[in-house]
Parts: sequence; C-alpha cells; structure tokens
Amino acid sequence: MKIEHKIILSNVFNFALILLTGLFAIQNLNAVLTKLRFIEIADDLNANFLEMRISEKNYFLYGNAGTLLEIKDKIKTAESSIENAKNDIVRAVGAGSLSRLRSYLKDYSEMVDMVIEFPSRDMRTEAMLRTAGKTLREFSETTTRLERERMNTIIARSKEVMRYAFWGVLVMAILVSHFISQKILSSLRSIEKMTTTISQGDFRKIEESRSKDEFGSLINAINVMSEELSHREEEIIQSRKLASLGILTAGVAHELTNPLNNISMMAQNFTEYYDSLGREDRIGLMTKVERETERIQEIVKDLLDFSKPKEANLQEADINSVIARTMKLVQNMLDISNITTKLGLDEGLPGIYLDEHQIQQVLVNLITNAVQAMSLGGMLFIGTRPGRRGDSIEITVKDSGRGIPPEFLPHIFDPFFSTKGDGGTGLGLSVSYGIIKNHRGDIRVESKPGVGTTFTIELPVNNN
Repeated sequence: MKIEHKIILSNVFNFALILLTGLFAIQNLNAVLTKLRFIEIADDLNANFLEMRISEKNYFLYGNAGTLLEIKDKIKTAESSIENAKNDIVRAVGAGSLSRLRSYLKDYSEMVDMVIEFPSRDMRTEAMLRTAGKTLREFSETTTRLERERMNTIIARSKEVMRYAFWGVLVMAILVSHFISQKILSSLRSIEKMTTTISQGDFRKIEESRSKDEFGSLINAINVMSEELSHREEEIIQSRKLASLGILTAGVAHELTNPLNNISMMAQNFTEYYDSLGREDRIGLMTKVERETERIQEIVKDLLDFSKPKEANLQEADINSVIARTMKLVQNMLDISNITTKLGLDEGLPGIYLDEHQIQQVLVNLITNAVQAMSLGGMLFIGTRPGRRGDSIEITVKDSGRGIPPEFLPHIFDPFFSTKGDGGTGLGLSVSYGIIKNHRGDIRVESKPGVGTTFTIELPVNNN
C-alpha cells in the first residue's frame, strides 16, 4: 500500500472515531437536555403536589371546605401542565410513567371529589385521601430523583467516553505518525546509502524492496539507474584506458627521447673523435652518458611507481610527528635554497591510519616543488588542522612562489604534465595523487600567479 493511501486510511479512521464520539456526545447531550426539561417540569409538579398536601392537612386540621376547592384548582393546573408537557415527559420517562402519573393524579382528584360530596368526617375516606396524596407525591418525587441520577450517570459516562476517545485518537495518531516516519526514514537511509556508494563508484543494487509504496518505486528506479551507470562506467573506463595508454606512450617516448638522443650524440662524438680526445675528455663524455642513463632510470622508476603503486601499509600515527620527521629530511635543501619555514601544527589532533613512508614521499614531493617554485627564496608554510566535516585531518603546504597559471590547474595531477619543462618527468604529482586516493583521502590545489600555491591534503581519521 502506498504511503499516501496509508495516511488517508489513518485519517479516515481517526475521522470516523471522532465522528462516532461526536455522535455519541450529541446523543447523550440530547438525553441530558430531555432529562433536564423533565426535571424542570417535575419540580413544578412536585411544588404543586406539595401545596395540595398542605391544603389537605389544613382541611383536616381546620375543617375549612374552601381548601378542598383550592386542591381542585391545583389538580387542574397540574393536569394542564402534564398535558402541555406530555411529549417531554414521554421522552424522559416513557409513556408508562406518564400513564401512572395521570392515574395517581386521577385517583387523588376522585378522592377529593368524594370528600367534597360527603363533607361529614369519615376516618376511612380521610385515610384514603391521605394515601392517594402520599402515593402521588412519592411517585413524583421518586421519578424525579431517579431521573436526576440517570442524568448524572449520562454526564459521567459521556465524560468517560470522551476521555477514552481523546486518548484513543491521540495514541492512534502517534502510532500512525511513528510508523509512517520510521518507514520514510528507513527508506531514506537506504536511498542515502546507495547514493553515497554510487558517488564512490560502487554500483551495487539495494536489496530489492518488497514495499509497494512510493519509496519502493524510487528504490527500484535508483537500482535501474545504478545498473545503467555501471554499464556507462565500464565504457568510460575502457575509453580512458585507451586514452591513458596513448598519453603514457607519448609521454614515455618524449621523456626517453631526449636522454637517448644525448647518449647517441655523445657516442657518435666519442667514436668520431676518439683519437683526438684526451683522457679527461673521454671521462667527461662517459660521465655525461652515465648522467643521461641515470636520468632514464629515474624516468623508468617514476613510471613504475605510477603504473604499479605499492599497497599502503596503514598504521596509526601522529601526523604532526610524520611532518616533523619529514622536515628533517628536507631541512638542508630548504636552508640552501634560502627558504624560511613556518609550521602551524594544530595540537590535540587524533591519530590516523596511514603509510608513513608514502605520506612522507608526498610531502617531500610537494616541498620540493615549492622550493623549485621559489628560486629566489621565499616562505614555506606547513600546517595541520581538523577537517571541515570533523571526520578528517587537513595538511596544508603553502609557498610564496611564482604560482601556477589558471589554464594549467585542471591538469596539474595528470601524468607527464609538468610546468618545469625538461626539469621534471610530470609524474610526481600523479604518484602523490594516487597515494592520497589510496589512503581514501583527497588532495586539492589553489594557486595565483605571482602570489603562490597552496596544496591541501585531507586524510580521514578512521581509514579502516
């Protein structure tokens, strides 16, 4: 069932519960109003009946026949009131009670007529009159009392039902809200997890969702997209491999051509002018050949490091200590190059897992590049600080050198790309980039010509 339908169903259920509670409350309110109207009528009748009994007692005490006529007037008033309110009385106590009330009032009226017709004092007649009056009054008072109790019971029951209904609606709303929110959050976590893995190049599918709601459809759509991206990635990787192979071949050919040409030229000169060359000239030519050979070896070594990076041996280390040991390695080069060094190492950084030798290789490469960019001396700043997201550590290497032109920045980590001309192989930053990525980190560069260059390395705190 779709989430929209679940929400609608829960709202319909709550609305039905509220509607039933409202109908129950209205019904009970009508019952209370009916009882209340009857009690008002009954109170008037009881007051009338009380006056009848008082007049009755006055007659027996003083023998004044005029009081009997007063009783007859009150009986007529009571009969008129009953007739006018018979519908309300029937709704409140039923037709049976109304019939009994009329019967008792009629009996009492007949006894009064009998006394009026035979005014001589007769104990039996007087007793019957008293009994009829007592029965009428007791029936009226009892009925009124019972209706008051029923009205109080209805009010108490309504209050109880309203309280239970309120808590029922509230609990239902909370449960439905919790269920739907958990369903939404669970689906969102799955989607977040998958989008994160997709951004990292992992195109595995989310486990097929059994849910038939909107999130199930969305997860299925993301799975389809992930599968399509996986196919596209394979195509892109293949095309990049071919492009990289072309670049690599061209780069190797270019880098090896210069020293090989020099060796070839010196070999020709050595052969052609051997007899005329002195011992020192011969040694000089062979020394140059040796330097060019070492240059070829260095190119091959960098190429091997680039093409087959070593597996990182991750161990927990203090990055500030790694930087301090690295600075000892390059301190002599910095002093000779007239470079002033400033350290800004943040204390209290957590230990991180890294391959110390590989990170030192990256730092040495960045420092060497900085020194070469500050041929006339300058300022080198190396600092550490917590990462922007709090789950990483940033290393900053900043120089005040000549900077990198903006058009070169996008290619700075490309293999065989160099801004040094024949002075570099163009593999140093590519190897450094691979090392940092192998540590699940990131390396960024910012530069302004004539101002300087800043490299920022970001390494995760937990690299397990």
